Amino acid sequence: MSKHNLEFYIDGQWVAPARLTKLDVIDPSTEEAFTEIALGSVEDTDKAVAAAKKAFASFSRTSRQERIELLESVIETYKKRSGDMAEAISREMGAPMTLARTAHVGAGLGHLAQALAVLRTYEFDEIINKTMVTREPVGVCALITPWNWPMNQVGCKVGPALAVGCTMVLKPSEVAPVSGLVFSEIMHEAGVPAGVYNMVNGDGATVGSRLSSHPDIDMVSFTGSTRAGILVAKSAAETVKRVAQELGGKSPNIILDDADFSRAITHGVKLCFNNSGQSCNAPTRMLVPRTRQDEVIDIARRVADETVVGDPRVETSMIGPVVSEIQFNKIQGLIETAIQEKAKLVAGGPGRPPGLNKGYYVRPTVFADVHNGMTIAREEVFGPVLSILPYENEDQAVEIANDTVYGLSSYVTSGNLDHARAFARRIRAGMVHINGAGGDLAAPFGGYKQSGNGREWGRYGFEDFLEVKSMFGYQG
Repeated sequence: MSKHNLEFYIDGQWVAPARLTKLDVIDPSTEEAFTEIALGSVEDTDKAVAAAKKAFASFSRTSRQERIELLESVIETYKKRSGDMAEAISREMGAPMTLARTAHVGAGLGHLAQALAVLRTYEFDEIINKTMVTREPVGVCALITPWNWPMNQVGCKVGPALAVGCTMVLKPSEVAPVSGLVFSEIMHEAGVPAGVYNMVNGDGATVGSRLSSHPDIDMVSFTGSTRAGILVAKSAAETVKRVAQELGGKSPNIILDDADFSRAITHGVKLCFNNSGQSCNAPTRMLVPRTRQDEVIDIARRVADETVVGDPRVETSMIGPVVSEIQFNKIQGLIETAIQEKAKLVAGGPGRPPGLNKGYYVRPTVFADVHNGMTIAREEVFGPVLSILPYENEDQAVEIANDTVYGLSSYVTSGNLDHARAFARRIRAGMVHINGAGGDLAAPFGGYKQSGNGREWGRYGFEDFLEVKSMFGYQG
């Protein structure tokens, strides 16, 4: 997968760490290490930042055409390494190979292609009265990415940063770092100029903290938990740098009474379980009319029972393990707590699925008769666990949906499109999926409240990496 596991990519070269500290990378399907990486230090991080700072002077002045050609090269090289990337993602975080090849690898490619598309036509300059308003690269960027959708997050940060002329230091999650190593090999092979892109593996307490507080970092783009995002923001505040955050979620999926229930419930349960439930925008709270909860339970139970959990390398596996022992134990604790708090267990429950005695596999689990006072309805589980919350009327559905510290995504299904549209406007979230619609890589991705700030994807994500300058008197 990668030849450089014990090295970092700094200033156009693979380099040894200042001091070699190794960390095992665990295959969650076996609970055994399949490789190891080097953990970076403050010295390694400073070296990478210095390289990015040096490169910014020239790279920020490159032409649109030069950056178009560079992104085209990155995209073509990424395509050539897609098999290696899929293998790395599946091994490090447990995604079934079919999902890794399509959704995971495809997401990274999609974001790179979207950055290229925006770059081709984006207007960096505009005249207002006699003033030239121009948009320039924000500077040296720290890109801190998570383990659950590694290439989705790397692609939607690196792509626009590169497109606008920023330089960067990437810190992938130390839990799933191998895909980041493969990506760094792609950047090198694609001919990215020395210092423009740098990568240092490491933990949040060391490398992440140093990046977010470093005086020569102009922007931190962070994706991860709300808890960690708060620490990043506090650390960045000392130098008043820009911070863009995509954090946690507890997304409501509101099924209105005029929806096609068989279709809507089936789709909602599958989407909740996708990627073993390890998605910040997963529809984990399904809101349904109380009078139809029994009907919903029957459908949800069937979908859960039909969900095949197994080895990521077996084609029939629909979901694999969760990423780590820490996550496994957290999910088991939340399932147990839900039972103690009298949520109705409809499917699944504690422990591993039958026949799986090793690996961090979680039973696809459904709870009903859940209300927002329960822990399972308030905390982000990050596992294949669905909560069904009954509502009396649509006003109460809105109240339940919005009663959360999060506001990342939401889902609304109705048999009448105008009905769904009107309801969607009442939801306090950065995104609403109407009637099963998927995401749009050209549209903004991000949330309200404690789900973060700033937007990624498409033109909106592109502009997060730009500063705005006014030049008064530009026109005589």
